[in-house]
This record gives sequence, C-alpha cells and structure tokens, in this order.
Amino acid sequence: MKIFDSKSKSLREFEPIEPGKVGIYLCGATVQGSPHIGHMRSALAFDVLTRWLRRSGYDVTFVRNVTDIDDKILAKSAEAGRPWWAWAYTYEKEFTQAYRALGVLEPTYEPRATGHVPEMIHMIQRLIDRGYAYAGDLGNVYFDVASLPDYGSLTNQSLEDLNADDGDAATDKRGPHDFALWKAAKPGEPETASWDTPWGRGRPGWHIECSAMAGKYLGESFDIHAGGIDLRFPHHENEQAQSHGAGYGFANYWMHNAWVTIEGEKMSKSLGNSLTVENILAENSAVIVRLALGTVHYRSTVAYSESTLTEAAAVWDRIAGFVDRAVQTVGEVPIEEIAALAKDELPEEFAEAMDDDLNVSAALAVIHEHVTLGNNALSDNDHLEVRAQQVLVRAMLDVLGLDPLAQPWRTEPDGSNLRGALDSLVNHVLEERAKARAEKDWERADALRNSLIEAGIVVEDSPDGARWKVGGGLG
Repeated sequence: MKIFDSKSKSLREFEPIEPGKVGIYLCGATVQGSPHIGHMRSALAFDVLTRWLRRSGYDVTFVRNVTDIDDKILAKSAEAGRPWWAWAYTYEKEFTQAYRALGVLEPTYEPRATGHVPEMIHMIQRLIDRGYAYAGDLGNVYFDVASLPDYGSLTNQSLEDLNADDGDAATDKRGPHDFALWKAAKPGEPETASWDTPWGRGRPGWHIECSAMAGKYLGESFDIHAGGIDLRFPHHENEQAQSHGAGYGFANYWMHNAWVTIEGEKMSKSLGNSLTVENILAENSAVIVRLALGTVHYRSTVAYSESTLTEAAAVWDRIAGFVDRAVQTVGEVPIEEIAALAKDELPEEFAEAMDDDLNVSAALAVIHEHVTLGNNALSDNDHLEVRAQQVLVRAMLDVLGLDPLAQPWRTEPDGSNLRGALDSLVNHVLEERAKARAEKDWERADALRNSLIEAGIVVEDSPDGARWKVGGGLG
C-alpha cells in the first residue's frame, strides 16, 4: 500500500512501526457549534482508510479526539449564558449523532481534552526541562520556536518566511513566533475553566492537547496522523514541534484531506454557506450524502451542490438496485460472510486502487463493473454467479461504508428492521396482484399496483415475477 505523505510530499510505501498493527490519530472536532459537511469530509475520508486497513488484515487503533475547551467555546457559551462545559457537551453529542447517521465507525478511543490535563502538564514540564519552553511573567507558558532546529519541517517553511503568531497576543512572549502551551486564567473566565499548575491556574493551549493525547493512546511514535488540510499550519506543525521537543518521534506519515467547496468557494462560516449536517439530512438521504462526500479522492476537493447529490443518488440507485434484486433472487448473504472476505479475495483491480493512496474513484469503477456482471447473471438466471457477485459487490461497498444491508443503512436508529417489515407488506400486495392477474381481474391488479406506486414503491414485472424497490434504491 502506498500513502501520500504530506510532509515529504511524495507517495511512500506504507510500513507500520509494528508489523500487523496500525496507530492512527485524527484531529477531531472543536465542539463550539453544530457539525457541518466540512467536518464530515475528514471523518469519512479516514473512516475509509480505517476500513481498508482492517480489511487488509491490520489491527487498527484509531484515535479521534474532542477539543472541549478553547477560547471560542468560552466566548460563545458566555454570550449564550450557559456553562461552557454544557455548551461543549451539547455539540459533542451533535457530532456523535452526525458520525452515526453517516455510517462512520466508532473510534477505538475518543479522548476529551479536559480529561487529559495531567498529561499535558507533564509534557509541558518536560519541554521546559529540555529547554524548549519557558514560563512568562503573566503565568503563560510558551514553546520556544527558535530553539527547535526542525521547526517548519512539516510544511517546509523557515522562520524567516513566517508571520508572527498573533493568536497569543500576551506581552510575556520572548519570540514573535512562540506559541502558547498553557494559558493563564483571565479575569471574568469561569473558575471551572482552569486548572492548578506549577505556573499558576490556567488552561491548555490548543496544540498541546493533541500531542499529549496522541502520545498517551498511541505511544511516543505512531504510524499516521490525519486531518483537514487547513490544520497543517499552525496546528500540526506545532504538534510535531512539541513532540519532537519532548524527544518523541511522533507521526511517521501525515495525511490531509482537501476542502469541500460550495459553488466554487471554500466552505466557511465567513462566506455564510456553512451547511450543517442536521439541515442537509433533513432534506437528503444520509447514504446519498455519504456517497457524495466519501467517494471523491480524499486529496481532491469535493464540489458540493444539488447536482452532486443527484449524481450520487443515481449511482446509489444502480448499486443498491442490484443488491436488492440479487437478494430477492438468491437470498441475502449473511453479513458475517461479507465481513470475512479478505483483501486478497476481492477483485484485484479494486485492491490495487485502494492500495494506491485510497483511489476511491477507481475502486468505485470496479464496483460498477461487478454490478454489470451481476445484472447479466440475473438476466441469465445464473444463481451461483448472482450470489458470487452479491458477495463481491457488498464486500467492496463495505470498504467504502456503503453496503446497503449493513448498518446504518439497513436499520433505523431505533434498531427496527423496516426493510423486513416493508418486504412482508409489499410482497403480500404483490401476491394479491398476481392472484388478480391470474384470474384476469385487471382492474384489481392495476389498483393494487397503483397503491404501491402512490406509496413510493416501484414495481418491475419480469419473466420471473414482479420485483419492487423504493423510489431511489433498496427497499
């Protein structure tokens, strides 16, 4: 498998630190507001990475953090008159619901920043002891950027090319590029938003949170650090600097996903076109949204629009339609059999595409080829081939998080199997219709068919009998 390493700007052969095991750290949400599709772009991209590595036989430890304390959380909660921790938890729950709605696997660990302050304090003290950090007169602690020879190596920048770090405007900084590891408590901030340290009460800086949590759950050196391209500088550069200053190897590979654009502009709140997941899912099927966002190469920009969703719906209709017809013809292959299919049992072209830096577009083309083979087998009444193609198509779709018969697409959030209930009801109507046709009661037969159409059920007559589907895909 080859991965494009953002640090070296090159495709590199993937070799994990420990054979058979992979550690991944993904920068998760700062829970200051509702999740939008830009957040989900990153979650979906690296959900596919995790799925593919596990399908390839690796034991994957996937860590996705939650930043539940920072300046914006404190400011927004104060403006709303709510406790900062309640504000953060409200939006943390929204993110969890969005991940689940779009079929994102749960991480191995999902640590909160506020739960790891002791680890951060320990790391800051280590940096001070090693000469890479200092405490200012006002109780802030800063990383001394000039003290680290490889600062800027992640983004290939030198200190001379960098602007001063205006994010830390306090007057006790020694260097213009130094950044805060620990922020002294400010007048008017809640007492609960600060912790006691050797340097006085305060709270952590943004960058130290991820370095400390990655180290705790993945060790001093780990395989892959992932996140949105907007985090490369200063966040990821500073994470790496802190960890290198502490004497740790940190990440062996860096992977960054590209933007989501809306009508040609990068999605951002400043443009007023930030789309929340809740609003989008109120009008669109979650599986269609996942397909639209998750089947574009992670390093390519996703151009989000109504036409994007329409195209994704057409793709889903074709793929899910085959799975539906295959299940009606030869029965449903158990999910356990789908999950057990190893990488070397999948179509070679699919595996090659996924091993090529997660080339999901090429992988989807292979899925379409096998859907065609499956449809041909259905036409030829070749049940063995229909079953074989159902297995391959669903196993490949599972890598992309899109198996129509896997959760959450198969069931509703409450766990009820709506497909099973709907299947029973529709088949009963079709049996009554078949009986009416056999008795040449055409008026009743048409009425039964029309009742299904009015309910959004499409009926397709074939030599083997009537088949059905819900308007745009699997019933």
